[in-house]
Amino acid sequence: MRSRSCRPPNAVACGSAADALPGAPPHLGVGDGLNLPGRARTRRRRSVPAALLLLIALLIQGCDRSNSSGSGTRPLVVGFSQVGAESAWRTAETQSIKEEAAKRGATLKFADAQQKLANQIKAVRSFIVQNVDVIVIAPVVETGWEAVLTEAKEAGIPVVLVDRGIEVRDDALFATLIASDFVEEGRMAAGWLAERTAGKARIVELQGTTGSAPAIDRQRGFAEGIANHPGLKIIKTQSADFTRAKGKEVMEAFLKAAGDEIDAVYAHNDDMAIGAIQAIEEAGLRPGEDILLVSIDAVRDAFVAMVAGKLNATVECNPLMGPILFDTIEQIRAGAAVPKFIQNQDELFDQSVAAELIDSRKY
Repeated sequence: MRSRSCRPPNAVACGSAADALPGAPPHLGVGDGLNLPGRARTRRRRSVPAALLLLIALLIQGCDRSNSSGSGTRPLVVGFSQVGAESAWRTAETQSIKEEAAKRGATLKFADAQQKLANQIKAVRSFIVQNVDVIVIAPVVETGWEAVLTEAKEAGIPVVLVDRGIEVRDDALFATLIASDFVEEGRMAAGWLAERTAGKARIVELQGTTGSAPAIDRQRGFAEGIANHPGLKIIKTQSADFTRAKGKEVMEAFLKAAGDEIDAVYAHNDDMAIGAIQAIEEAGLRPGEDILLVSIDAVRDAFVAMVAGKLNATVECNPLMGPILFDTIEQIRAGAAVPKFIQNQDELFDQSVAAELIDSRKY
């Protein structure tokens, strides 16, 4: 992929407005007229044509972006639109990016979308107006991005996606996606459950936010993973929005509707699984024994639950993206080609290693 320059296409070198006007006298300034013949020149001498004003504005914008993208006077300025703070994983990702920005002397403009696409679009438009150097987005859902990313592209501001992908007709609207393979995470969870249950279990699924990339892909990966095991059946599935409170609420409903039939829980993240654990315990059952649980993210609280015997396994989705994000931003700004997808490497952990690894978990 060829990176895009921060400088607008066909921009001239930064200088005076006269430099960009063929045939204009060297002394032409804001108060001077164009070199027009006769009375037309006299009448226009004290006014500035609209075309000239527009050209001056474009030159100023071009100069500002050129200075900010090279070895100019200000540090790197990054606008970061985050989904929210719905989980420990998300908090760890935000902290990693903030810490790395500080370490590299970059200015980070942070916007918490509170799980709403409208808030993210508003934030991105604000970043464009503020003329940031790079826009980073962890998108709440896959769709609805065409218009605002087109605006960013027209402004010459590269966009980097983290953690979640999007669906757009033109993938030139973003520079790269840095994320884990959510489909593979679902497959890994399914593989563990198939082995643990000898391919026979009735499963309830706690899905993430409807329409989000991890919810879509983790559902797909898990479905693919159990496809060759006819004894593994999903009997109920519902979104719990990646939150602990919703995980508990939805699991309570599952238990009331089909408590005696549930053998296992597959949760799209650890927070929903921990909420489900609370519901299972309140129903008088033993999580991790009466009902098996496998989830995704591998946050520290999941290791705590595994050490306690309440969560059986978790698939890692590493949120510490700060270093790789800023390495990638530096490559883009240097004009280097970067892959369209930069993948984090993840692995599965179960109860057998939880006690050994818990103190080394950074999130």
